Amino acid sequence: MTGISRTFISLTQRTAVLAALLLVAVITSPARASDSVVDSFALDNGMQVVVIPDHRAPIVTHMVWYNVGAADDPKGHSGLAHFLEHMMFKRTKTLAEGEYSRIVARNGGRHNAFTSADYTGYYQTVAVDRLPLMMELEADRMVGLVLDEQDILSERDVVLEERSMRIDSQPMALLREQMAAAQFTVHPYGIPIAGWRRELEKLSLKDVRDFYDKYYNPANAILIVAGDVTTEQVRTLAGKYYGPLKGTVLPKRVRAQEPEQTEAKRVDYRDQRVQQPTWLRSYHAPSYSAGRKELAPALDVLAEILGSGVVSRLYQKLVVEQRVAVAAGSQYSSISYDPDSFLFYAVPRPGLAPTPEESLDILEKATDAVIAEIVEKGITEEELNRVKTGLVAEMIYARDSNSTMAQIFGQALTTGSTIEDVLNWPDEIRAVTTDDVLEAARYVLDIRKSVTGRLLPKQPEQAGEMK
Repeated sequence: MTGISRTFISLTQRTAVLAALLLVAVITSPARASDSVVDSFALDNGMQVVVIPDHRAPIVTHMVWYNVGAADDPKGHSGLAHFLEHMMFKRTKTLAEGEYSRIVARNGGRHNAFTSADYTGYYQTVAVDRLPLMMELEADRMVGLVLDEQDILSERDVVLEERSMRIDSQPMALLREQMAAAQFTVHPYGIPIAGWRRELEKLSLKDVRDFYDKYYNPANAILIVAGDVTTEQVRTLAGKYYGPLKGTVLPKRVRAQEPEQTEAKRVDYRDQRVQQPTWLRSYHAPSYSAGRKELAPALDVLAEILGSGVVSRLYQKLVVEQRVAVAAGSQYSSISYDPDSFLFYAVPRPGLAPTPEESLDILEKATDAVIAEIVEKGITEEELNRVKTGLVAEMIYARDSNSTMAQIFGQALTTGSTIEDVLNWPDEIRAVTTDDVLEAARYVLDIRKSVTGRLLPKQPEQAGEMK
Protein backbone atom coordinates (compact mmCIF):
# COMPACT_ATOMS: atom_id res chain seq x y z
CA MET A 1 0.00 0.00 0.00
CA THR A 2 2.93 2.30 -0.29
CA GLY A 3 5.87 3.40 -2.33
CA ILE A 4 8.59 5.05 -0.26
CA SER A 5 10.59 5.77 -3.31
CA ARG A 6 13.82 7.62 -2.57
CA THR A 7 15.60 4.58 -1.13
CA PHE A 8 14.03 1.99 -3.39
CA ILE A 9 13.82 3.74 -6.76
CA SER A 10 14.89 1.53 -9.64
CA LEU A 11 18.11 2.54 -11.32
CA THR A 12 16.35 2.18 -14.68
CA GLN A 13 13.26 4.18 -13.80
CA ARG A 14 14.54 7.45 -15.24
CA THR A 15 14.53 6.03 -18.77
CA ALA A 16 10.87 5.11 -18.46
CA VAL A 17 9.98 8.49 -16.99
CA LEU A 18 11.78 10.39 -19.72
CA ALA A 19 10.14 8.28 -22.39
CA ALA A 20 6.73 8.96 -20.91
CA LEU A 21 7.41 12.67 -20.78
CA LEU A 22 8.44 12.70 -24.41
CA LEU A 23 5.29 10.83 -25.29
CA VAL A 24 3.15 13.60 -23.85
CA ALA A 25 4.04 15.90 -26.72
CA VAL A 26 2.90 13.28 -29.21
CA ILE A 27 -0.45 12.40 -27.70
CA THR A 28 -1.31 16.06 -27.04
CA SER A 29 -0.36 17.36 -30.46
CA PRO A 30 -3.44 18.37 -32.45
CA ALA A 31 -1.66 17.15 -35.57
CA ARG A 32 -1.49 13.65 -34.12
CA ALA A 33 -4.64 13.27 -32.04
CA SER A 34 -7.02 16.20 -32.02
CA ASP A 35 -9.20 14.67 -29.29
CA SER A 36 -6.30 14.06 -26.89
CA VAL A 37 -5.48 17.46 -25.42
CA VAL A 38 -4.31 17.74 -21.83
CA ASP A 39 -6.59 20.22 -20.12
CA SER A 40 -6.60 21.87 -16.72
CA PHE A 41 -8.89 24.01 -14.59
CA ALA A 42 -9.36 24.91 -10.95
CA LEU A 43 -12.36 24.53 -8.66
CA ASP A 44 -13.53 27.47 -6.57
CA ASN A 45 -11.98 25.88 -3.48
CA GLY A 46 -8.52 25.94 -5.07
CA MET A 47 -8.25 22.33 -6.18
CA GLN A 48 -6.34 21.95 -9.45
CA VAL A 49 -7.79 19.45 -11.93
CA VAL A 50 -5.95 17.91 -14.89
CA VAL A 51 -7.72 15.88 -17.57
CA ILE A 52 -5.86 13.56 -19.97
CA PRO A 53 -8.39 12.10 -22.45
CA ASP A 54 -7.73 8.69 -24.00
CA HIS A 55 -10.76 7.09 -25.64
CA ARG A 56 -9.24 3.80 -26.75
CA ALA A 57 -10.79 1.83 -23.88
CA PRO A 58 -13.64 2.54 -21.39
CA ILE A 59 -11.32 2.80 -18.38
CA VAL A 60 -10.03 5.67 -16.29
CA THR A 61 -7.30 6.34 -13.75
CA HIS A 62 -8.32 8.71 -10.98
CA MET A 63 -5.49 10.16 -8.88
CA VAL A 64 -5.33 12.66 -6.04
CA TRP A 65 -1.91 14.14 -5.33
CA TYR A 66 -1.14 16.16 -2.21
CA ASN A 67 1.59 18.80 -2.20
CA VAL A 68 3.22 17.27 0.84
CA GLY A 69 5.78 14.54 1.30
CA ALA A 70 8.33 13.18 3.70
CA ALA A 71 10.55 16.25 3.32
CA ASP A 72 7.69 18.23 4.88
CA ASP A 73 7.56 16.09 8.03
CA PRO A 74 7.89 18.24 11.16
CA LYS A 75 11.34 18.14 12.72
CA GLY A 76 11.65 15.14 14.99
CA HIS A 77 8.62 13.42 13.44
CA SER A 78 10.16 11.67 10.44
CA GLY A 79 7.94 9.15 8.66
CA LEU A 80 4.75 11.09 9.43
CA ALA A 81 3.69 11.69 5.81
CA HIS A 82 4.16 8.02 5.04
CA PHE A 83 2.40 6.99 8.25
CA LEU A 84 -0.62 9.13 7.37
CA GLU A 85 -0.74 7.49 3.95
CA HIS A 86 -1.32 4.18 5.74
CA MET A 87 -3.94 5.71 8.04
CA MET A 88 -5.95 6.96 5.06
CA PHE A 89 -7.18 3.41 4.51
CA LYS A 90 -8.85 3.31 7.94
CA ARG A 91 -12.41 4.42 8.61
CA THR A 92 -14.18 7.68 7.81
CA LYS A 93 -17.34 9.27 9.14
CA THR A 94 -19.32 7.30 6.56
CA LEU A 95 -17.22 4.15 5.95
CA ALA A 96 -16.24 1.38 8.34
CA GLU A 97 -12.64 0.22 8.56
CA GLY A 98 -11.59 -1.62 5.40
CA GLU A 99 -14.79 -0.71 3.57
CA TYR A 100 -13.01 1.66 1.19
CA SER A 101 -10.84 -1.13 -0.23
CA ARG A 102 -13.72 -3.56 -0.36
CA ILE A 103 -15.83 -1.11 -2.38
CA VAL A 104 -13.07 -0.54 -4.92
CA ALA A 105 -12.54 -4.30 -5.26
CA ARG A 106 -16.26 -5.02 -5.64
CA ASN A 107 -16.36 -2.53 -8.50
CA GLY A 108 -13.52 -4.23 -10.36
CA GLY A 109 -10.95 -1.57 -9.59
CA ARG A 110 -7.39 -1.58 -8.35
CA HIS A 111 -5.98 1.03 -6.04
CA ASN A 112 -2.89 1.97 -4.10
CA ALA A 113 -0.95 4.89 -2.67
CA PHE A 114 2.61 6.14 -2.46
CA THR A 115 4.74 8.61 -0.55
CA SER A 116 7.84 10.36 -1.81
CA ALA A 117 9.95 13.15 -0.35
CA ASP A 118 7.83 15.73 -2.20
CA TYR A 119 4.32 14.34 -2.61
CA THR A 120 1.75 11.79 -1.48
CA GLY A 121 -0.61 10.20 -3.98
CA TYR A 122 -3.67 7.97 -4.06
CA TYR A 123 -5.13 6.33 -7.14
CA GLN A 124 -7.77 3.98 -8.50
CA THR A 125 -8.08 2.48 -11.97
CA VAL A 126 -11.65 1.47 -12.82
CA ALA A 127 -14.23 1.22 -15.58
CA VAL A 128 -15.20 4.75 -16.58
CA ASP A 129 -18.76 4.39 -15.24
CA ARG A 130 -17.29 3.89 -11.75
CA LEU A 131 -15.49 7.24 -11.78
CA PRO A 132 -18.24 9.05 -9.80
CA LEU A 133 -17.94 6.45 -7.05
CA MET A 134 -14.17 6.85 -6.87
CA MET A 135 -14.50 10.62 -6.55
CA GLU A 136 -17.07 10.17 -3.81
CA LEU A 137 -14.76 7.82 -1.89
CA GLU A 138 -11.67 10.03 -2.27
CA ALA A 139 -13.50 13.22 -1.34
CA ASP A 140 -14.90 11.47 1.71
CA ARG A 141 -11.50 10.55 3.12
CA MET A 142 -9.95 13.88 2.15
CA VAL A 143 -11.90 15.56 4.97
CA GLY A 144 -13.66 12.80 6.90
CA LEU A 145 -10.91 10.53 8.24
CA VAL A 146 -11.68 9.11 11.70
CA LEU A 147 -8.85 7.81 13.90
CA ASP A 148 -8.34 6.70 17.49
CA GLU A 149 -5.41 5.70 19.69
CA GLN A 150 -5.75 2.01 18.84
CA ASP A 151 -5.46 2.81 15.12
CA ILE A 152 -2.15 4.55 15.78
CA LEU A 153 -0.75 1.70 17.85
CA SER A 154 -1.73 -1.04 15.39
CA GLU A 155 -0.67 0.77 12.23
CA ARG A 156 2.55 1.99 13.79
CA ASP A 157 3.52 -1.65 14.21
CA VAL A 158 2.75 -2.20 10.52
CA VAL A 159 4.89 0.77 9.47
CA LEU A 160 7.76 -0.34 11.70
CA GLU A 161 7.58 -3.82 10.20
CA GLU A 162 7.60 -2.30 6.70
CA ARG A 163 10.74 -0.40 7.61
CA SER A 164 12.28 -3.61 8.92
CA MET A 165 11.50 -5.44 5.67
CA ARG A 166 12.40 -2.73 3.17
CA ILE A 167 15.31 -1.01 4.88
CA ASP A 168 16.69 -2.72 7.97
CA SER A 169 16.84 -6.11 6.26
CA GLN A 170 18.37 -4.68 3.07
CA PRO A 171 22.07 -3.71 3.38
CA MET A 172 21.92 -1.67 0.17
CA ALA A 173 18.97 0.33 1.50
CA LEU A 174 20.88 0.99 4.72
CA LEU A 175 23.90 2.22 2.77
CA ARG A 176 21.73 4.51 0.62
CA GLU A 177 20.12 5.85 3.79
CA GLN A 178 23.52 6.66 5.31
CA MET A 179 24.76 8.22 2.08
CA ALA A 180 21.70 10.48 1.91
CA ALA A 181 22.24 11.56 5.50
CA ALA A 182 25.86 12.41 4.67
CA GLN A 183 24.93 14.28 1.47
CA PHE A 184 21.99 16.25 2.88
CA THR A 185 23.07 17.40 6.31
CA VAL A 186 20.53 20.24 6.55
CA HIS A 187 17.95 19.59 3.85
CA PRO A 188 15.28 16.98 4.74
CA TYR A 189 16.18 14.84 1.69
CA GLY A 190 18.74 13.40 4.10
CA ILE A 191 15.95 11.94 6.25
CA PRO A 192 14.44 8.61 5.11
CA ILE A 193 10.91 8.69 3.75
CA ALA A 194 10.05 5.75 5.98
CA GLY A 195 11.35 7.70 8.97
CA TRP A 196 13.97 7.00 11.60
CA ARG A 197 12.87 4.10 13.78
CA ARG A 198 13.33 6.00 17.06
CA GLU A 199 11.04 8.77 15.79
CA LEU A 200 8.46 6.42 14.26
CA GLU A 201 8.03 4.72 17.62
CA LYS A 202 6.92 8.04 19.17
CA LEU A 203 4.38 9.21 16.57
CA SER A 204 1.08 9.98 18.25
CA LEU A 205 -2.57 10.43 17.33
CA LYS A 206 -2.15 14.18 17.73
CA ASP A 207 0.83 14.19 15.34
CA VAL A 208 -1.16 12.39 12.67
CA ARG A 209 -4.32 14.43 13.16
CA ASP A 210 -2.48 17.78 13.06
CA PHE A 211 -0.63 16.76 9.87
CA TYR A 212 -3.87 15.59 8.23
CA ASP A 213 -5.77 18.75 9.19
CA LYS A 214 -3.02 20.98 7.84
CA TYR A 215 -2.21 19.36 4.51
CA TYR A 216 -5.23 17.30 3.39
CA ASN A 217 -7.59 19.77 1.82
CA PRO A 218 -8.58 20.45 -1.80
CA ALA A 219 -6.52 23.65 -2.11
CA ASN A 220 -3.38 21.58 -1.43
CA ALA A 221 -4.38 18.78 -3.81
CA ILE A 222 -4.24 18.04 -7.51
CA LEU A 223 -6.85 15.81 -9.14
CA ILE A 224 -5.70 14.01 -12.29
CA VAL A 225 -8.11 11.96 -14.40
CA ALA A 226 -6.72 10.05 -17.36
CA GLY A 227 -8.80 7.86 -19.66
CA ASP A 228 -12.12 7.72 -21.46
CA VAL A 229 -13.44 11.11 -20.31
CA THR A 230 -13.90 14.65 -21.52
CA THR A 231 -13.03 17.83 -19.69
CA GLU A 232 -16.67 18.74 -19.25
CA GLN A 233 -17.49 15.35 -17.74
CA VAL A 234 -14.67 15.69 -15.24
CA ARG A 235 -15.58 19.31 -14.50
CA THR A 236 -19.13 18.29 -13.63
CA LEU A 237 -18.10 15.35 -11.45
CA ALA A 238 -15.28 17.19 -9.69
CA GLY A 239 -17.59 20.10 -8.96
CA LYS A 240 -20.15 17.72 -7.46
CA TYR A 241 -17.85 15.68 -5.24
CA TYR A 242 -14.84 17.89 -4.48
CA GLY A 243 -16.40 21.32 -5.01
CA PRO A 244 -18.30 21.46 -1.69
CA LEU A 245 -15.15 20.81 0.35
CA LYS A 246 -13.52 23.78 2.04
CA GLY A 247 -10.06 24.67 0.73
CA THR A 248 -7.28 26.33 2.70
CA VAL A 249 -4.39 27.70 0.66
CA LEU A 250 -1.06 26.89 2.32
CA PRO A 251 2.09 29.01 2.14
CA LYS A 252 4.69 28.03 -0.44
CA ARG A 253 6.89 25.23 0.80
CA VAL A 254 10.19 26.55 2.12
CA ARG A 255 12.76 24.06 3.34
CA ALA A 256 16.20 24.48 4.84
CA GLN A 257 18.60 24.59 1.90
CA GLU A 258 21.77 22.54 1.86
CA PRO A 259 24.97 24.60 2.08
CA GLU A 260 27.48 24.06 -0.71
CA GLN A 261 29.52 20.94 -0.10
CA THR A 262 33.24 21.68 -0.39
CA GLU A 263 34.84 18.37 0.56
CA ALA A 264 34.25 14.83 -0.67
CA LYS A 265 32.72 12.40 1.81
CA ARG A 266 32.93 8.63 2.09
CA VAL A 267 30.62 6.10 3.72
CA ASP A 268 31.43 2.42 4.23
CA TYR A 269 28.68 0.07 5.30
CA ARG A 270 29.65 -3.44 6.34
CA ASP A 271 27.12 -6.19 6.93
CA GLN A 272 27.41 -9.95 7.29
CA ARG A 273 24.45 -10.34 4.95
CA VAL A 274 26.31 -8.74 2.03
CA GLN A 275 27.09 -11.32 -0.66
CA GLN A 276 28.12 -8.90 -3.39
CA PRO A 277 30.15 -5.74 -2.69
CA THR A 278 28.93 -2.64 -4.51
CA TRP A 279 30.35 0.82 -5.19
CA LEU A 280 28.22 3.98 -5.31
CA ARG A 281 28.83 7.68 -5.71
CA SER A 282 26.29 10.47 -5.45
CA TYR A 283 26.79 14.11 -6.45
CA HIS A 284 24.66 17.12 -5.61
CA ALA A 285 22.68 18.13 -8.70
CA PRO A 286 20.00 20.65 -9.68
CA SER A 287 16.52 19.45 -10.59
CA TYR A 288 14.03 20.72 -13.17
CA SER A 289 12.54 22.92 -10.45
CA ALA A 290 15.47 24.14 -8.35
CA GLY A 291 19.12 25.09 -8.47
CA ARG A 292 20.63 25.60 -11.90
CA LYS A 293 17.55 24.07 -13.47
CA GLU A 294 18.60 25.14 -16.96
CA LEU A 295 21.15 22.30 -16.76
CA ALA A 296 18.52 19.61 -16.10
CA PRO A 297 17.86 18.60 -19.75
CA ALA A 298 21.60 18.23 -20.39
CA LEU A 299 21.94 16.17 -17.19
CA ASP A 300 19.16 13.89 -18.41
CA VAL A 301 21.12 13.34 -21.61
CA LEU A 302 24.36 12.88 -19.66
CA ALA A 303 22.80 10.21 -17.44
CA GLU A 304 21.67 8.27 -20.49
CA ILE A 305 25.08 8.47 -22.17
CA LEU A 306 27.06 7.59 -19.07
CA GLY A 307 24.99 4.85 -17.54
CA SER A 308 21.78 3.79 -19.26
CA GLY A 309 21.92 0.36 -20.87
CA VAL A 310 24.59 -1.79 -22.44
CA VAL A 311 25.76 0.86 -24.91
CA SER A 312 26.48 3.42 -22.19
CA ARG A 313 30.03 4.50 -21.52
CA LEU A 314 30.19 2.97 -18.06
CA TYR A 315 28.90 -0.41 -19.21
CA GLN A 316 31.11 -0.50 -22.25
CA LYS A 317 34.25 0.50 -20.36
CA LEU A 318 33.82 -1.40 -17.10
CA VAL A 319 31.85 -4.47 -18.19
CA VAL A 320 32.71 -5.07 -21.84
CA GLU A 321 36.23 -3.72 -22.34
CA GLN A 322 37.98 -3.88 -18.98
CA ARG A 323 35.85 -6.71 -17.54
CA VAL A 324 36.11 -5.39 -14.01
CA ALA A 325 32.36 -5.14 -13.41
CA VAL A 326 29.20 -7.17 -13.97
CA ALA A 327 26.97 -4.07 -13.78
CA ALA A 328 27.48 -0.32 -13.96
CA GLY A 329 25.24 2.66 -14.54
CA SER A 330 23.96 6.06 -13.47
CA GLN A 331 20.76 7.67 -12.23
CA TYR A 332 19.75 11.32 -12.22
CA SER A 333 17.00 12.39 -9.79
CA SER A 334 15.65 15.30 -11.79
CA ILE A 335 11.99 15.41 -10.75
CA SER A 336 12.37 16.93 -7.28
CA TYR A 337 11.08 20.07 -5.60
CA ASP A 338 14.60 20.99 -4.47
CA PRO A 339 18.08 20.19 -5.82
CA ASP A 340 18.73 16.47 -5.61
CA SER A 341 21.43 14.05 -6.80
CA PHE A 342 23.25 12.34 -9.66
CA LEU A 343 24.28 8.76 -8.85
CA PHE A 344 26.77 6.21 -10.20
CA TYR A 345 26.93 2.53 -9.28
CA ALA A 346 29.13 -0.42 -10.15
CA VAL A 347 29.28 -4.07 -9.10
CA PRO A 348 32.66 -5.83 -9.37
CA ARG A 349 33.27 -9.05 -11.25
CA PRO A 350 33.61 -11.97 -8.80
CA GLY A 351 37.28 -12.73 -8.12
CA LEU A 352 38.42 -9.39 -9.47
CA ALA A 353 40.83 -8.90 -6.54
CA PRO A 354 41.85 -10.79 -3.41
CA THR A 355 39.58 -8.69 -1.17
CA PRO A 356 36.25 -6.88 -1.64
CA GLU A 357 37.95 -3.60 -0.73
CA GLU A 358 40.53 -4.02 -3.48
CA SER A 359 37.80 -4.90 -5.98
CA LEU A 360 35.94 -1.69 -5.20
CA ASP A 361 39.17 0.32 -5.44
CA ILE A 362 39.62 -0.98 -8.97
CA LEU A 363 36.02 -0.06 -9.85
CA GLU A 364 36.41 3.40 -8.38
CA LYS A 365 39.53 4.13 -10.43
CA ALA A 366 37.87 2.83 -13.58
CA THR A 367 34.74 4.91 -13.00
CA ASP A 368 36.78 7.99 -12.19
CA ALA A 369 38.56 7.59 -15.53
CA VAL A 370 35.23 7.54 -17.39
CA ILE A 371 34.03 10.61 -15.50
CA ALA A 372 37.32 12.44 -16.14
CA GLU A 373 37.07 11.77 -19.86
CA ILE A 374 33.55 13.23 -19.96
CA VAL A 375 34.56 16.30 -17.96
CA GLU A 376 37.65 16.91 -20.10
CA LYS A 377 36.38 16.07 -23.58
CA GLY A 378 32.57 15.96 -23.38
CA ILE A 379 30.45 13.71 -25.58
CA THR A 380 30.24 13.09 -29.29
CA GLU A 381 27.50 14.13 -31.69
CA GLU A 382 26.90 10.45 -32.37
CA GLU A 383 26.22 9.77 -28.69
CA LEU A 384 23.96 12.79 -28.43
CA ASN A 385 21.87 11.78 -31.43
CA ARG A 386 21.67 8.16 -30.27
CA VAL A 387 20.24 9.18 -26.91
CA LYS A 388 17.64 11.47 -28.45
CA THR A 389 16.58 8.81 -30.93
CA GLY A 390 16.36 6.22 -28.15
CA LEU A 391 14.15 8.37 -25.98
CA VAL A 392 11.76 8.95 -28.88
CA ALA A 393 11.56 5.20 -29.55
CA GLU A 394 10.86 4.32 -25.93
CA MET A 395 7.89 6.65 -25.68
CA ILE A 396 5.71 4.13 -27.50
CA TYR A 397 5.65 1.83 -24.49
CA ALA A 398 4.39 4.51 -22.10
CA ARG A 399 1.50 5.43 -24.37
CA ASP A 400 -0.50 2.34 -23.47
CA SER A 401 -0.93 3.29 -19.81
CA ASN A 402 -3.33 5.90 -18.50
CA SER A 403 -1.80 5.53 -15.07
CA THR A 404 1.68 6.27 -16.41
CA MET A 405 0.51 9.51 -17.97
CA ALA A 406 -1.26 10.54 -14.77
CA GLN A 407 1.89 9.68 -12.84
CA ILE A 408 4.06 11.86 -15.04
CA PHE A 409 1.89 14.92 -14.68
CA GLY A 410 1.40 14.36 -10.96
CA GLN A 411 5.13 14.15 -10.31
CA ALA A 412 5.79 17.28 -12.33
CA LEU A 413 3.04 19.40 -10.80
CA THR A 414 3.82 18.48 -7.19
CA THR A 415 7.52 19.22 -7.60
CA GLY A 416 7.22 22.73 -8.94
CA SER A 417 6.79 22.27 -12.68
CA THR A 418 3.79 23.16 -14.82
CA ILE A 419 1.81 21.43 -17.53
CA GLU A 420 3.61 23.63 -20.05
CA ASP A 421 6.95 22.48 -18.66
CA VAL A 422 5.97 18.87 -19.30
CA LEU A 423 4.71 19.60 -22.79
CA ASN A 424 7.84 21.57 -23.65
CA TRP A 425 10.21 18.92 -22.32
CA PRO A 426 10.78 17.18 -25.69
CA ASP A 427 11.84 20.47 -27.29
CA GLU A 428 14.23 21.10 -24.41
CA ILE A 429 15.81 17.69 -24.92
CA ARG A 430 16.07 18.20 -28.68
CA ALA A 431 17.79 21.54 -28.07
CA VAL A 432 20.56 20.05 -25.90
CA THR A 433 24.01 20.37 -27.49
CA THR A 434 27.32 18.70 -26.77
CA ASP A 435 28.48 21.96 -25.19
CA ASP A 436 25.46 21.94 -22.87
CA VAL A 437 26.31 18.43 -21.70
CA LEU A 438 29.94 19.38 -21.12
CA GLU A 439 28.90 22.39 -19.04
CA ALA A 440 26.49 20.29 -16.97
CA ALA A 441 29.08 17.55 -16.43
CA ARG A 442 31.71 20.02 -15.26
CA TYR A 443 29.26 21.68 -12.89
CA VAL A 444 27.87 18.52 -11.28
CA LEU A 445 30.69 15.97 -11.46
CA ASP A 446 32.89 17.79 -8.98
CA ILE A 447 34.39 15.33 -6.50
CA ARG A 448 34.06 17.94 -3.75
CA LYS A 449 30.27 17.72 -4.08
CA SER A 450 30.16 13.93 -3.78
CA VAL A 451 29.54 11.13 -1.33
CA THR A 452 31.16 7.78 -2.19
CA GLY A 453 29.62 4.68 -0.65
CA ARG A 454 30.95 1.15 -0.38
CA LEU A 455 28.81 -1.85 0.50
CA LEU A 456 31.08 -4.51 1.98
CA PRO A 457 30.72 -7.86 3.74
CA LYS A 458 31.53 -7.90 7.45
CA GLN A 459 33.84 -10.72 8.47
CA PRO A 460 33.11 -12.62 11.72
CA GLU A 461 36.13 -11.11 13.45
CA GLN A 462 34.91 -7.62 12.47
CA ALA A 463 31.64 -8.39 14.20
CA GLY A 464 33.45 -9.41 17.35
CA GLU A 465 32.55 -13.06 16.95
CA MET A 466 34.67 -16.09 17.81
CA LYS A 467 36.37 -17.79 14.90
